[in-house]
Amino acid sequence: MRRIGILTSGGDAPGMNAAIRAVVRKSIYHGLETYGIYQGFSGLITGNIKKMELGSVGDIIHRGGTILQSARCEEFKTDKGQQEGITCLNNHGIEGLIVIGGDGSYLGARALSELGFPCIGVPGTIDNDIPGTQYTIGFDTALNTVLDAVDKIRDTATSHERTFVIEVMGRDAGDIALWAGLAGGAESILIPEEPYDMEDIANRIENGLKRGKKHSIIIVAEGVASGAEFAENLTEKTGLETRVSVLGHIQRGGTPTGFDRVLASRLGAKAVELLMAGEGGRAVGIEAGKVVDADLLTVFDKAKHMNHDLYQLSKELSI
Repeated sequence: MRRIGILTSGGDAPGMNAAIRAVVRKSIYHGLETYGIYQGFSGLITGNIKKMELGSVGDIIHRGGTILQSARCEEFKTDKGQQEGITCLNNHGIEGLIVIGGDGSYLGARALSELGFPCIGVPGTIDNDIPGTQYTIGFDTALNTVLDAVDKIRDTATSHERTFVIEVMGRDAGDIALWAGLAGGAESILIPEEPYDMEDIANRIENGLKRGKKHSIIIVAEGVASGAEFAENLTEKTGLETRVSVLGHIQRGGTPTGFDRVLASRLGAKAVELLMAGEGGRAVGIEAGKVVDADLLTVFDKAKHMNHDLYQLSKELSI
């Protein structure tokens, strides 16, 4: 294999640029040519492809987002779109493709692999919901962004003796809410994977008031309820004045943490190694500190489960 392609797809995540940099420089180090595909699978269909040099990835390791840009592409979900993508890759002489993104991106890479084109999936999403890896690129940065906001909001909550509801990202996965809630000392954490009891939450707040506690922080993953909706229900239940903060897309941006930069560099390099070894249809990840790879075609056969021990610990420490 002498020529490989790389694209980012779906929602952006801090650390994607570090992964792009690793793929390009690892490839060039071993004498391979790398072609960047802009605007995800949409760019693959339209041929928005450019050769990347060492300078193409200079000074990007610290930047959030993705220099290759990202876009969702309904057309690529069709057989026609996938065949057009392979035709475009063949026309550029590209023999293998590295796809950085979340579950939708993996499905696109899997489709190409099933059609016989070698693809490697690299997990890039702040949700930390990709099977086959303990952590995804961008999760640690998003966690620390949320945690910084929680710490600041706690200062205001303490000053005004109020209950704050903080809505964070996590439509189907609650890792951001769970980890930020545990690290930020939240009184209650609501995640999609676990049911919640409004009566229990109200009792927790009221018990805190009885022992002199003047404020509370509640973190709600967006997949559970909107922050405003939950706050309204909580006020009706307790009669307490409640404020809402929706962090929104701020969680996706910003300078990637050292952890995410190193993780992205390791996973990007591993993806290149797999293609060099003639292997396609693989998904790279990190488990117990070691870089691993799994079958891309079956990686979603088992869903990634949230850490129930962490969830139980958060409840025990927030009494």
